[in-house]
Amino acid sequence: MEIEINHYKILGFQTTEEEGSKLTQIEISKAYRIKALELHPDKRPNDPNAVVEFQQLKSSYEILKDEKARKLFDDLLRVKSEQKQRQSQYDFKRRRMMSDLEERERASFATSMTPDFKVKREEERIAKLFMEEIERIRAKHGRGSGGVGTPTTTTPLRSEEGKSEGLDGEKVLKVSWEGNEDDYSSQKLRDLFKEFGDVEDVVIRSTGSKRRRTKSALVVMANKDAAVSAMGSVCGDLSNPLLVLPLNKVAPTVSSSPFPPRYVEPEVPVASNLVGASYQAKEASILDKLRKAAEKQK
Repeated sequence: MEIEINHYKILGFQTTEEEGSKLTQIEISKAYRIKALELHPDKRPNDPNAVVEFQQLKSSYEILKDEKARKLFDDLLRVKSEQKQRQSQYDFKRRRMMSDLEERERASFATSMTPDFKVKREEERIAKLFMEEIERIRAKHGRGSGGVGTPTTTTPLRSEEGKSEGLDGEKVLKVSWEGNEDDYSSQKLRDLFKEFGDVEDVVIRSTGSKRRRTKSALVVMANKDAAVSAMGSVCGDLSNPLLVLPLNKVAPTVSSSPFPPRYVEPEVPVASNLVGASYQAKEASILDKLRKAAEKQK
């Protein structure tokens, strides 16, 4: 198309748009004669493009020789030049905006990797899980969420003296493991123990010490037989075994099952104080033995 061709360059001028508009008709005619001798088809008999290029040269010369056509062509070059400059400025601003955006993203990512940010995220995660657990307990006992600061009472599973208050302690099991609450969640413990009977409740208990890695939970079975059966069978994952002990001493019961009862170690220590130093030391010793046995099996 004619509007896409720079007629000054066809005649051999290597000038800008502004310089081209200042050329005289004498300079244009002289440039045409020189270029015509160079591109004449008689001098390029073997070039298939010779005729087309020579005709384009004549067409460009006719346009630049006509005063009105040349003025319109100069205006067209000026508009294209201005548009090119605007596009260049736009591209520069766009690149700068993209660079600023990338810099902010890098700064945001660097902030997210700081220890304070990680601690904050971990705090939010634990707080969310804690609130979900509170809602589960309230829903189980038929209570609403209540207002902020409204105390809610729950039936304690065990008194300070180690006796049950409103709950049969013989069907409550104390479960311990090393690690954190994520290793054995309430649902995972419920799934492990429900194979031996209905599980009424599972409560994860905190040791009260951040340095201590031993965690524990209270599992309330539906009856004493289920508690005895689970205590002699549940051991958890081999990589992180569970220590299962009775909350109270389980008295022998007569079962109507035709199968012989599971063997229960008669010398299982009874926890008179769930967080007592001696009891925790005993737990740690047994857990260490279970862990070593699991490592040998690997």
